[in-house]
Amino acid sequence: ITNPSCLWLYYPGSHYGNFVDNLRLYVRGGSGGMGLPRLGGQGGKGGDVWVVAQKEMTLKRVKDKYPQKRFIAGVGTNSSVRALRGQKGEDQEVLAPPGITVTNDDGMVLGKLNTEGDRVLVARGGQGGSYHSEFLPSKGQTRQIRLDLKLIADLGLVGFPNAGKSSLLTALSHAKPQIASYAFTTLRPEIGKVMYEDHKQISVADLPGLIEGAHMNRGMGHQFLKHVERTRQLLFVVDVCGFQLASKTPFRSAFEAVQLLIKELELYKEDLPCKPAVLVVNKMDLPDAEDKLAELQEQLLNPHEFSHLLPDDMLPKNNMVFRHVVPISAATGFGIAHLKTCIRQSLDKDASMATDSLHRDRLQALCTAYSKRQVL
Repeated sequence: ITNPSCLWLYYPGSHYGNFVDNLRLYVRGGSGGMGLPRLGGQGGKGGDVWVVAQKEMTLKRVKDKYPQKRFIAGVGTNSSVRALRGQKGEDQEVLAPPGITVTNDDGMVLGKLNTEGDRVLVARGGQGGSYHSEFLPSKGQTRQIRLDLKLIADLGLVGFPNAGKSSLLTALSHAKPQIASYAFTTLRPEIGKVMYEDHKQISVADLPGLIEGAHMNRGMGHQFLKHVERTRQLLFVVDVCGFQLASKTPFRSAFEAVQLLIKELELYKEDLPCKPAVLVVNKMDLPDAEDKLAELQEQLLNPHEFSHLLPDDMLPKNNMVFRHVVPISAATGFGIAHLKTCIRQSLDKDASMATDSLHRDRLQALCTAYSKRQVL
């Protein structure tokens, strides 16, 4: 390890960066059914494609379940002697999490899914054949659409109460959150802006502190975890000396705090710990902090050897990979400049990967369109 102030950790078999906050889909409404000229019958309308908000759904699940990312509605039935008016084709629903903005490839907003049950029509079905169309049906609407999870910030601070998240936000940005030496000083998201010399701005959200059992809505529970979903990356903050929420609750070391934080995210939504993350080890100005940091670093590099420190039901299913582990003191300013550098590197890496992915998608679409023209 050449630079102990900004460690890169790798756990064999672990993955990170799998959290999906935007998705590009091909949608097509169903074609209408044929009319029946000799009896004046009208064909059924083609089915529509809708994007529907469902609480338990994630964009990653959509991507995994439909790897082709194609959604095509049903065809309207033809008019017949038995049924002069054809039946409408079956609608196709794309389930997505609340907090989604639906746009086309040009960035035009087609609709927003704010709460469960909200629906956005993204591709209309074609009209059935009738007298006005010489009984010939029309094709359904075809579109490339994007589902984007609305983000409240680039980074979300994740930590147990009194880990120093609010102090860190103050040290990083110009935000002035409430700060005190007791738990739950943050009751709502506080957004700060980190400024860089090249005028780049990064938004950081100080979210209400987690407690054990947050996934069951204890403490700020779901209110916190709902906001975690809407940040691009996570900034874990732990007290190097550990913490104890109250006299009747057990003391947790820094390593135990990290494991419990991951577990709470995992129990709320399994893919939340897949977000890219940086671990900030705060309060390095306290006595014995260096020894405790060394102990934490060893535990993070070999987490399975220390799994006995927590009951089995409190251990996360998978170890989380932190892109950087950065020791700081929000109180004295130690390590803050280097942390800003690590944050910028992590976000720039994701932006570059997203741009490459978009270019690949567009190139693939162009190749597909060209191949179809060659066949015709």
